[in-house]
Amino acid sequence: MEQAIVSLAVERISDLLIHEAVFLKDVKDQVESLRAELKRMQCFLKDADRNLEQDARFQNRVSEIRNLAYDAEDVIDSFILKAAYQRGFHGIVKRFTSIFTKPYHLHKIGLQLKAIMTKLQNISENLPAFEIPDDGEGSSSIFKVQQQFRRTYSHVEEEDVVSLEVSTKDVMTKLMTEEDRPHAVVSIVGMGGLGKTTLARKVYNHVDVRRHFDFLAWFSISQQCKPREVLLSVLKKVLSPSNNDREKIEKMDEIELTRTLFDALKEKRYLVVLDDIWRSEDWDILKPAFPRGRKGSKILFTTRNRNVASRADSCNTPIELSFLTDDESWNLLCKKAFPRSKMGSQCWSEEFVKLGKEMVKKCGGLPLAIVVLGCLLATKQSVAQWEMVHKNIHGHLNELPHQDRQYGAVNRILVLSYNDLPYPLKPCFLYLSHYPEDWEIPKKELIRLWIAEGFIPKTEEFLMEDLGENFLEELIDRSLVQVSRRDYTGTNVETCRMHDLLRDLCTKKAREEKFLEIIQQPLHEYDVTLAKSMLRRISIHPSERNFVYLKGEHPKLRSLLVLTLQKGKCSYEEWHVSAEIGNLQHLRYLKLYYNNKMILPRSIGRLKNLYTLYIKYCYDIVIPDGVFKLERLRHIVIKLNGTLPLYGFRLRQGFTSKNIETLKYMVVDEKAAENNAVLRWTNIQSLGMAFTRAQYMKPTLILLAKSQRLRSVSLSFFDVSHLDLEPLSQYYHLSKLKLWGRIEDEPHPNGHVLKFLPSNIVNLTLCTCRLRQDPMVVLEKLCHLRILHLQQAYIGSKMVCSANGFPKLDYLQMSWLFELEEWEIEEGAMPCLRELKLADGQSLRMLPEGLRYITTLQELNLIQTSSSLKERIKVIDGKEGEDFYKVRHIPFIHIDRDDDISISFFFLDV
Repeated sequence: MEQAIVSLAVERISDLLIHEAVFLKDVKDQVESLRAELKRMQCFLKDADRNLEQDARFQNRVSEIRNLAYDAEDVIDSFILKAAYQRGFHGIVKRFTSIFTKPYHLHKIGLQLKAIMTKLQNISENLPAFEIPDDGEGSSSIFKVQQQFRRTYSHVEEEDVVSLEVSTKDVMTKLMTEEDRPHAVVSIVGMGGLGKTTLARKVYNHVDVRRHFDFLAWFSISQQCKPREVLLSVLKKVLSPSNNDREKIEKMDEIELTRTLFDALKEKRYLVVLDDIWRSEDWDILKPAFPRGRKGSKILFTTRNRNVASRADSCNTPIELSFLTDDESWNLLCKKAFPRSKMGSQCWSEEFVKLGKEMVKKCGGLPLAIVVLGCLLATKQSVAQWEMVHKNIHGHLNELPHQDRQYGAVNRILVLSYNDLPYPLKPCFLYLSHYPEDWEIPKKELIRLWIAEGFIPKTEEFLMEDLGENFLEELIDRSLVQVSRRDYTGTNVETCRMHDLLRDLCTKKAREEKFLEIIQQPLHEYDVTLAKSMLRRISIHPSERNFVYLKGEHPKLRSLLVLTLQKGKCSYEEWHVSAEIGNLQHLRYLKLYYNNKMILPRSIGRLKNLYTLYIKYCYDIVIPDGVFKLERLRHIVIKLNGTLPLYGFRLRQGFTSKNIETLKYMVVDEKAAENNAVLRWTNIQSLGMAFTRAQYMKPTLILLAKSQRLRSVSLSFFDVSHLDLEPLSQYYHLSKLKLWGRIEDEPHPNGHVLKFLPSNIVNLTLCTCRLRQDPMVVLEKLCHLRILHLQQAYIGSKMVCSANGFPKLDYLQMSWLFELEEWEIEEGAMPCLRELKLADGQSLRMLPEGLRYITTLQELNLIQTSSSLKERIKVIDGKEGEDFYKVRHIPFIHIDRDDDISISFFFLDV
């Protein structure tokens, strides 16, 4: 890992010499010398990475080099900040005018760099001679490694499940047995890595289980059970509350939540999964919230503790997962180690088989260890490389007591897989320890963090975001990271997660390497005080809410993540973010959530290295002008939580950053409309704007059409009229568009008001547009459209989808179409549709005949639709409704119950 740290420091210093040359030219020689010495150390550390079992003195040397690399980067960064501050970030760079200032700064950085160089040279005197890397290993070395990554990915989750067929049948039989008693608990028991969660997910998503229960919910408990969070999460799912109801629920204490959830579930046949429950006491606290329910209601546990399962329900024998047999283990290893696209027939040669079978025995039949080992071996092309892996496992085990060898083998395999990562991927992997256990990690956020930290290189050939996606796919392909959700294509990752055992390894390594510090708050403590200078990265794991108090300067801090629970209680206090946040001058990424008014201090304008600012608030926010003068900011997302983008921040005069890539959500008023700053946003990719007047929209859209990299646009317009959307037709590169607000569309000789939508759109949302003309006439001709959301978008009574229309549509959601009475789908329309969701439309009396022609349809969700529509497709006591033939081919159909009185609101996270 230290090799990765020093290599990143070399990359960073090389990058600074190129991109910050104007600030470093007076100290260029010292910086070049330091860079050369660190490059020499890379060779030593590369060897150290391969020889982990060294004495304490050797390890101390490695740690010293790592710390000096950190110090070097800090010194150079600090000097650039001071130089830039004095010369000015804006306009033409000025020479220092003070005869005193220039020598002082040069003298100071000279002393600091000399001190680091002296320490490095003292270390190197006691090290063997190594060749210095050639110039080809400079700033492009990460890219060279990236080019070697494998390009073929399966994009299939948990496809290599073995030995679960019998267990799957056992669990499903127990779940679907209609016992009429309270708290019927089915438990899956086994040690970490045996596949408990995999089995539970397989059953939970099974079409027969989905049809059997009225309501299903999943919650991951983990070691630190948070009862209020569990109750609140399940309650929100069962009630689908409106915004007002949501606020009411969030104010409830634990007793009120228990009573409300009990009442909500008592008339349902429900299945609630509590994944990874550790203690019987946790179930004792949660149990009063779960009623008898309708006959057949069940709770499904996964747990490592058999006593927890037995105490929860003595009438149900726990289903214990066993270790894989030798044959099952070998079959699973082969699927991972010998993918069909690699190695050809040589994979079955005697040498590979002999080594593979010896190594797989060390896994002790644990699926997780076998999968990780298989993915590690898949990167090795020769028998010699397999022998090296075998030697590393076997040699380590010989040093362990006999009784520890099975667990030691599993741990060793996980460590080996980590050690085998190319050095650019090691810090990317360790960064995942930022997130709490069982956290669903957003891909976009993770990659932005990697970029902000400098883990992803700058290249002319590829966007950094694309390289970041490749890095993540490589970690997934090595089974060090699991896919949680994929996007509408079923290919690209949307969120990911880590298995507990791998997260334990990740956290352990991150702390050993002084890579980051995790602050785990006690459940009922709200305040976090950073009272001393700590590490470069801090992650504050959640309780119900957080206040962060900063004391001291924290000169090394690069990223501060405050991962509060968005499900927490709403606060009625203003949060004055500490003014001392301005001391974090190296901070690259700042993400803050708060459930009321947030007031940012003026000192935030001193965060000259800030790359991403992400703020989510509930009621109001105060943003100082200094935020919009931070030249290195790439992503600004300031959004009102849980509602439509009705409001945003006011664009400040002088905000002309050429670096900005994401800007949400900005109010376009008279001042903003007069300012042609958008012309200077040459790198803008994602933009959200709220217009206060119709006349501001056209000139702004005309200017933005010149932005070649713009891919995603959200436009909201409320209390405005006579919109002109014609400039949108020039947005040739746009793939995602959201329009929020009334669009007047009286019949016009020029055609439908939506005819100007760009033909390349892939993802389209129309919300509260209240169109009078059928939008499908235009939308079905968008030949690249895959996702379509229509939310109160149409107020007509009839809608027609023509033959051959929507050729690539994959997902369709229609909600709040209150006047829609008739929907016609012609044969041949929507040939690729996979999921359909209809919500809050009581006027539509029956589903269209044409649904039966859409053979690709996998899922149908009907929420708050008319009783007539639902009755016509139900099967009651074996008797099919008169329209059931239209949906017979759809594997998963969810219909909410008539006695559900909730109103569903689909506010999309934009």
